[in-house]
Amino acid sequence: MMLSQMSATEVANRAPLGARTDSFAFWWLITMAALVGVMVLIGGVTRLTGSGLSMVEWRPLMGTLPPLSAAEWQRVYELYLASPEYNEFNYGMDLAGFKTIFFWEYFHRLWGRLLGLAFAVPFLVLIIRGNVPNGFGGRLFALLALGGFQGVIGWWMVKSGLTADATVSQYRLAVHLGMALIILVLLLWTAFDIRYGRAALPRGHAGGTLALVFVTILAGALVAGMDAGLLYNEYPLMGDGLVPVEYGDAGLLDAFENPAAAQFHHRWIAALAVLAVITLALRGRRSPASRTPASLALLFVLCQFVLGIAVLLHGVPVSLGAMHQTGAVLLLASLVWTAHRMPR
Repeated sequence: MMLSQMSATEVANRAPLGARTDSFAFWWLITMAALVGVMVLIGGVTRLTGSGLSMVEWRPLMGTLPPLSAAEWQRVYELYLASPEYNEFNYGMDLAGFKTIFFWEYFHRLWGRLLGLAFAVPFLVLIIRGNVPNGFGGRLFALLALGGFQGVIGWWMVKSGLTADATVSQYRLAVHLGMALIILVLLLWTAFDIRYGRAALPRGHAGGTLALVFVTILAGALVAGMDAGLLYNEYPLMGDGLVPVEYGDAGLLDAFENPAAAQFHHRWIAALAVLAVITLALRGRRSPASRTPASLALLFVLCQFVLGIAVLLHGVPVSLGAMHQTGAVLLLASLVWTAHRMPR
């Protein structure tokens, strides 16, 4: 069939997978997105277990290996003993207890290094062989740079807790999570562009729903950063009403610095996001191209809503909290897929 005889829809939706290298690039980026999703999960567990401030030094190269001797364990333990968090929250913790929280923060940082290698090595191979998908080199370089910048943001976040206050800034936590989500979305969108052909950026209902879910997750980061999930462990009321009595106590910054207000906003932004996802998924199911991702988005949003309530009612246990964070990643990923495949 001549190009002039093909419809615009056929041209837009055909999959440019004639070259094996494009197929490799697609699966490589999907794998990277999955690894980023695991990174978000590990970060959530690190936060839930109170492990994020256990490593008080940043050693991008030397820190790849864990302490391998009793002397090295004693050195990093003594560094922690001198930290504000130990004196404020974990006074009396012995070396065995320290090793437990050290593991999660070390694993989180190690996974970040592995992510860098998993992206940089295949990308370098594609460059050397001249097999970078046509027109995607700049975007892939940008993703590599964002990944490196994310490591800097992570240390910037940790440093906020190495102060007399001994708590990580909820603002920096939200920035760190937000950057991880941006990287995840760009990885997926680029993979789908390679697989299905370039799609226009989502607007209207699809764009609004993606933005709303993104904001909901960032609102959850503020809740986590202030331990606001430990308040008002009931639903839908907060005390004697829908609005907590403390609402507005922090003035103009109430939404960002008042734990009760942060939880209130997360609840109701999430409710709006659920409605937006349901309506978008029902639309997406009408098209064969977007039926599968739309069905997944519908399933994930319902599960995520139930999980969110369960996390709240049970006082944010680590297991349910980790599942809730994983659900957020799966929901966002399914929405990106849906938005890319929905007819414009």
